[in-house]
Amino acid sequence: MSGAASTKERTEHRSIRRVLKYPGADVATVESAALLVGSAFFVLGGLVALILFWGQDLPISGQGSLGEYAAIGGAVAALLAFIAGRYVADRTPNPALQREIGKGLSNPDARLHWFDVASLSIAHGVIALLGWTALATVLELCFRDAVVFSVPAAALGGVTLALSAYVSFLSSVRMTPMLLSLVLAVFLVVGVLASMLSASDDHWWKENLSALGMTDDVSALAFNVTLIIAGAIVTIVARYATGSLPTTDPAERKGRDTVRLLLILVGIFLACVGIFKVDEFFWVHNSVATGMAICFAIIVIRLPWLVHSVPRVFVLLGYAYLLVIAVVAVFFAIGYYNLTAVELVAACLIFSWIIVFLRTAGASGAAEADAAEQADQAAAAAE
Repeated sequence: MSGAASTKERTEHRSIRRVLKYPGADVATVESAALLVGSAFFVLGGLVALILFWGQDLPISGQGSLGEYAAIGGAVAALLAFIAGRYVADRTPNPALQREIGKGLSNPDARLHWFDVASLSIAHGVIALLGWTALATVLELCFRDAVVFSVPAAALGGVTLALSAYVSFLSSVRMTPMLLSLVLAVFLVVGVLASMLSASDDHWWKENLSALGMTDDVSALAFNVTLIIAGAIVTIVARYATGSLPTTDPAERKGRDTVRLLLILVGIFLACVGIFKVDEFFWVHNSVATGMAICFAIIVIRLPWLVHSVPRVFVLLGYAYLLVIAVVAVFFAIGYYNLTAVELVAACLIFSWIIVFLRTAGASGAAEADAAEQADQAAAAAE
């Protein structure tokens, strides 16, 4: 009887009704909720695709293709699923999930606002959009002149929406500072590469990196939107990276707040680089780009005095980055490098440093918390 009762309890615990009522109760329930979200988008995406594609033979990529439907539909599904995931994460207690992945984005010194959720959801949508577009383009090259019939196209369209929603929902619910750094890196790479590949001017690189955002075509829109959304994500990273840093006295809190402010300024300046095109707002564009570099340099140079818990090896890494940026700037001054090369090197180093800083700060905070917990346990045992 007890075995039957236990089986019944587990079945009830995993039932669809319970998943819908408590989607974030534990790890298994979150996974079930993600499957339900993916299934809903599979049905919806498949039906819409069947109506749109009925009686047609579709190309794999290009205008009016299966790849175009997968990219646009996947982007919408990823965006909506991420918002749904944050709703579940913020409003449903999930202690079992927190035991597996840590506190997620639950931090008393930092929390996601509506505009943060909007930025991250758009980032997931753009990643899905560009990812499915790239895959369709590769498959088109593999299966030249092939077409997809309407029923298989509808099924594949539903699958792409389901996968996009499933991955985005889990990313949202299980978002941690570490995963946040990965989202920033992937979003920047796919956004800038998409802009480069679709640029109408094949020799844009002879001018500067900002030349990608000067025109009125799709590549300029992709480039500018990437910078704006990435700037918003950097401000999120700034709050969570510094929120993880341990502080024991007012001086340390002041140092942490200074680093947070400078990192937020980096994010704001980055967004402004995308907002103010270099051909229309030359002085504003160059001023915010220069301000971003200055803020980064101040953080790197002053970090040992502002945040004492940061490892020495990370401080030396920052100094090495500044040295490399200075060297490529000299190469530009003597005509060995053009401005695009300098901007690409500086951008890669700055954003890789920010991502590593987020991970280093999280590790420092976790180590400090573990030490405090062990001290409390030792004190309790001694009593």
